Amino acid sequence: MPKQRTIKSPVTVSGVGLHTGAKVSLTFKPAAENHGYKFQRIDLPNKPVIDADLDYVVSTERGTTLEKDGARVNTTEHALAALAGMEIDNCLIEVTGPEIPIMNGSAMPFIEALEKAGTVDQEAERIYFELKTTLTYEDNDKYVEMLAVPQDEFRLTVMVDYNSEVLGTQHAHIYKIGEFKTEIAKCRTFVFLHELELLLKHNLIKGGDFDNAIVLVDKPIPDDHLAHLRKVFNKPNVEVKGRGVLNNTQLHFYNEPARHKLLDIVGDLALIGTPIKAHILAARPGHGGNIAFAKKIRELIRKEKEKSKKPQIPQFDLNKVVFDINEITKILPHRPPFLLIDKIIELSPTHVVGVKNVTMNEDFFRGHFPGNPVMPGVLLVEAMAQAGGVLVLKTVPDPENYLTYFLKIDNARFKNKVLPGDTVIFSLSLMEPIRRGLALMKGTAYVADKIVMEAEMMAQIIKVKNIPAPAGTVATN
Repeated sequence: MPKQRTIKSPVTVSGVGLHTGAKVSLTFKPAAENHGYKFQRIDLPNKPVIDADLDYVVSTERGTTLEKDGARVNTTEHALAALAGMEIDNCLIEVTGPEIPIMNGSAMPFIEALEKAGTVDQEAERIYFELKTTLTYEDNDKYVEMLAVPQDEFRLTVMVDYNSEVLGTQHAHIYKIGEFKTEIAKCRTFVFLHELELLLKHNLIKGGDFDNAIVLVDKPIPDDHLAHLRKVFNKPNVEVKGRGVLNNTQLHFYNEPARHKLLDIVGDLALIGTPIKAHILAARPGHGGNIAFAKKIRELIRKEKEKSKKPQIPQFDLNKVVFDINEITKILPHRPPFLLIDKIIELSPTHVVGVKNVTMNEDFFRGHFPGNPVMPGVLLVEAMAQAGGVLVLKTVPDPENYLTYFLKIDNARFKNKVLPGDTVIFSLSLMEPIRRGLALMKGTAYVADKIVMEAEMMAQIIKVKNIPAPAGTVATN
């Protein structure tokens, strides 16, 4: 596994916020292992920290906005995309205002700053989430479709189609995150001219400029409107010649808008907090869909973590027989109806696995409980004790001349009911070598993929002469 990575030294970039037009500085700073990405508003009292986390997304309107405890930071996606694209895992991002500077509308200025700072590997390993199943997301109102399929590294494919003759249908892709810098990072945000006019009327994008966005013209514009735009953006030479892109903008790629949408996805998925190995396919994506899909991925990650915390159920071969019921009666003194082990399927000097097939014919079901039969917990303990008895009695050459007395039962827990039709598997192992006839064992009982009971038991084996042929029961204290 590759190591986690941070930057060697702090580095600062400055610019204006897209919506406020206010000057703002951003400083990338090194961070410890497992720190992740965090923003810090150093212009506010107490310098609050905002985790770059999906839980703190409060808006996806023309950018991804995070807020925690009243502190907010806007348009986070380009800076986060740069960090993710450089495979930097841990970084503190200090900002002097409520917005990340828009710079030139791409992630490249942030990439260049991070390269200037340099990177350093850390001791902790980078942990990836590897998708094992297909995951989908749809927003029928916005015609957004997203799909994730298993892949051995991060791969991303994007399709944009805004029903516009100017933009048309575009595709973009990266086959691995290492292609981000050269293929994606310098691709700028884009806006249709009619959207730009609407935003200006609502006193938004005060920091907008023809130099930090691709402006698409999908219909003729009157001269008086064009004159107004020249004045607002202080660009006297701007012209619109038919339909397409404003004449002062040179595209880096013919499909730069699609590539920028891919850039946004990289930044928004960074809020998951874990690098992923999957192939993401997105049609007509936007920040809202990106965040919704990222939440589905993180929920899957959460479920996988919860699953990994659950005890792993061993696999047993129920067709295997070490001792059948007749052989067990030669070892244990128990007899029906108190013989509760049907067969032994595994046995070694330190462990034993016994099986009990529970049927409705068990005598105890007549009273426990009528109409709701449940195997008593005390009999589960007894059955486990009998399986352990086979283990300890097989350590002597003549088990028929010995009895096993259980001296202590600790940490007994009953986790699921045992019902008629269940097959209970009792697995016990010695916790330490048998000394002076004393055996300390730990046992777990399973039904299918569930643990039904577990306990620790101490037993003593004692030689008894002249045991009657129809032997009695093992004493349990």
